[in-house]
Amino acid sequence: MKIVPALRWTLEGESVEALDARLLPLLHAISGSASLAAAVVDYGISYRAAWGLLREYQRKLGAPLVLLERGRGASLTKTGEMLVGLDKAAARRLARILPGLGAAIGAGARSEEPVATVRLRVAASHDLLLAALASGLPAGSGLDLELSFMGSLHALREYAEGRADVAGFHVPLTGRPDQDRAVMLRGLRARRDRLLRFADRDQGLILPRRNPMRVRSFQDIAGQRLRFINRQRGSGTRVLIDHMIAGERIDPSAIIGYGNEEFTHRAVAATVASGGADAGFGLRAAAAEHRLAFIQLVRERYFLAVRATAVEKPAVARLVAALRSPLFARMARGFAGYRTDAAGSVVGLDAIGAAETT
Repeated sequence: MKIVPALRWTLEGESVEALDARLLPLLHAISGSASLAAAVVDYGISYRAAWGLLREYQRKLGAPLVLLERGRGASLTKTGEMLVGLDKAAARRLARILPGLGAAIGAGARSEEPVATVRLRVAASHDLLLAALASGLPAGSGLDLELSFMGSLHALREYAEGRADVAGFHVPLTGRPDQDRAVMLRGLRARRDRLLRFADRDQGLILPRRNPMRVRSFQDIAGQRLRFINRQRGSGTRVLIDHMIAGERIDPSAIIGYGNEEFTHRAVAATVASGGADAGFGLRAAAAEHRLAFIQLVRERYFLAVRATAVEKPAVARLVAALRSPLFARMARGFAGYRTDAAGSVVGLDAIGAAETT
């Protein structure tokens, strides 16, 4: 039998009030998805309930927890970040003392000293599997991924300027000349940096169930005057979309809603599922979560950039071990359109240019 500790937060003033158990999981979900619409899907709460909960605690705490900006998704305020940070820190402390509790109630069993946890600051293009890895690492892994989702170009800039230890970005496996991939290489240096293989994944058109308009391409979206939901400028997926419509000689103004942006794949899928758009572009896995139709247009490779000098150090070594683990392989099987055969391989920057042949 196991004793499993649980966190319980309270507000203390003239009286003591337990914090609504839904609040912190919702804030964690918003932090991971950068979208309230996607977060409510992840957590399994209605949009109305989530909005009401956030307003209630803004009143009680005297400060907003989430900032909602049209076209820029959702982000935690300093107060929201503080609450999530405290919750994570408390959870880590509980995880460290849990082995000792197990020994105390076992039949004389002795537990090893817990592994000291090291942290990696990860700035990354949105990815469902990466979010699952960050939240699903076991306490015994000794690794905490402090994950912030943003566009690929923004992530690489954060990494190049030393504000992140790891940058996650993606490139197509086919159909793009080398000069287009050079956009992703601007903040990387061959001698200084290495890449970790993370996953290959499918991207394409996300459409209503059974694809009633028989859409197969961007030409169909433009020709049928369908409403499109786009990704934000600076994201790797937006770079890909812009190149694809240019290749089909489509003027962006010919696509209704081309300027309407979401910050995550889940938010794009949620918008299509709710009827807010007739088409979007994103991951097969995001479409599958809503049982939406999906037309694959590209296969791509997701990399994690790290400093060469950090590869042998505990934090990155533990990340590599996590990517090579059976646990990560099981996680990947839960997401449609992913392959992780080479996950955890350490390669040079030339792997980006060689992507189309490997």
